[in-house]
Amino acid sequence: MKILLTGKNGQVGWELQRSLCTLGDVVALGSAELDLADADAIVSTVRAIKPDLIVNPAAYTAVDKAEAEPDLALAVNGRAPGILAEEARRLGALLVHYSTDYVFDGSNDLPWRETDAPAPLNVYGNSKLQGEQALAAVGGRHLILRTSWVYGARGRNFFLTMRKLLQERQELKVVADQIGAPTSSRLLAELTAQLLVRARHGDLPPLLHAVAAGSTSWFGFAEAIARDLRGRGRRVAELHPIPSSGYPVPARRPLNSRLDISLLESVSGNAMPDWRQVLALVLEEAGDGC
Repeated sequence: MKILLTGKNGQVGWELQRSLCTLGDVVALGSAELDLADADAIVSTVRAIKPDLIVNPAAYTAVDKAEAEPDLALAVNGRAPGILAEEARRLGALLVHYSTDYVFDGSNDLPWRETDAPAPLNVYGNSKLQGEQALAAVGGRHLILRTSWVYGARGRNFFLTMRKLLQERQELKVVADQIGAPTSSRLLAELTAQLLVRARHGDLPPLLHAVAAGSTSWFGFAEAIARDLRGRGRRVAELHPIPSSGYPVPARRPLNSRLDISLLESVSGNAMPDWRQVLALVLEEAGDGC
């Protein structure tokens, strides 16, 4: 099987290169080789490679910057997935695409199900929702994995930023009223590979919520990182919980980002690990580095 992987230098794309290599011949491209804002480039690249499977973790992920760059966010997150879907349908290929908890407004008290109506609060969430809708409109074989709070031992993410700031500052204020499931890029990549193996033996639903089990706040996530650093003999900043209103940013965030994973667990036949178990593995990988 020939696999086209976009976003190879992103934190999810980097992990996918490892998890997908057992499934076939992976052609991994970064933004330098494939600009997803360029529709013609997408078409010519896919037609040249002729993949059996397209995996698209590439995205415009600068949530706050997207408020000032809506056209670029829409081109990459909204229109490009539709073009990939059209090319995948033409080839009879399966397309795997990643979306976000930010398609919801966070007003629900329960974890969001795949059937709940999206209502994004910001440009980024709206652009990702338009990408989902583009795939659905094209049809063809596709799988959308909605995930949340992605982090890892490499790249740019909350985990690495917090680990650094905890060792540099005396005090840190962290938002405590936004709730979600921190999900490592490695977990997401390994889950993708498992689902693709399962897809060989039957159809998968076109949309699944894919996050670690359990939930916490950004403050709780930071506390868990701080505990690990203290256990390694590091001096860490004093953490203070604050509401979202105490940390103003251009893009509004949903307060409830919890995603219901019961369908995923039913389809995969496996229970998802708790976010704290997942974090322990990333902490082990990160080791004593800053």
